[in-house]
Amino acid sequence: MTSSSSPRSARGGPRLDEQRRRDLADAYLSGAGRYDRVRPGYPAAVADWVVPPRARRAADIGAGTGIFTALLADRGLEVTAVDPSEDMLAVLSDRLPGVPALPGTAEHSLLPDASVELLTLAQTWHWCDHPAALREAARVLTPGGRLALLWNQLDVSLRWVHRLSRIMHAGDVFSPAYRPAFGPSFGPPEDVLVHWSQGLAVPDLVDLARSRSHYRRASPARRARVETNLLWYLTEYLAFPPDAVVRIPYYTHAWRASLLPG
Repeated sequence: MTSSSSPRSARGGPRLDEQRRRDLADAYLSGAGRYDRVRPGYPAAVADWVVPPRARRAADIGAGTGIFTALLADRGLEVTAVDPSEDMLAVLSDRLPGVPALPGTAEHSLLPDASVELLTLAQTWHWCDHPAALREAARVLTPGGRLALLWNQLDVSLRWVHRLSRIMHAGDVFSPAYRPAFGPSFGPPEDVLVHWSQGLAVPDLVDLARSRSHYRRASPARRARVETNLLWYLTEYLAFPPDAVVRIPYYTHAWRASLLPG
């Protein structure tokens, strides 16, 4: 995720130097159980829109605990899950025992050439070396195969959600105006944006903050400050009961483009 202090490119995307990007991404090599329990899912309509007609084989890159992978499997696809975290893949394998789970990244997936009709990166694109990930996608997709990028974002157009995101250091991954550059190997991209919400109990909202890379890389003092500020905001300022279920507004932005012949 991009914190409020991260510089942004002219195209609306985050600009993290390579070492900072790797340091933040490494925060997700553990803590899979909490991540799986509190992180948002994806609307079914987005999965329907992503999957090409007559597609049989797919790979979900940066699959994590299989939150989006499960939607692909539910649509009858033969899915391979790829992620650099053994902890995440262990949770995924418990959830989806029939799905092959492989260590790898968007830049080095270790998948065979021209092996899938659909390649998805859900909540992953902001961690990638984009040119290298696009080259790898072009290698593993069949001719005419589809690359899909998607991410969830807190709907910070609502003032109370904007303040919540700042307390959790969970700002937008990309601005709504951001357009990913798919490069010359892919045809014109299309996008869809779906608004929805997730219900989380107040303690789970604190765990959501704990699942963020900023928190996981922070000092104990900073972690304690995040938790204190978040509980104050939810239970005192917004006056939710300590056991309340809070509807958290999100939107999912999805992009798709097809691999060009040759």
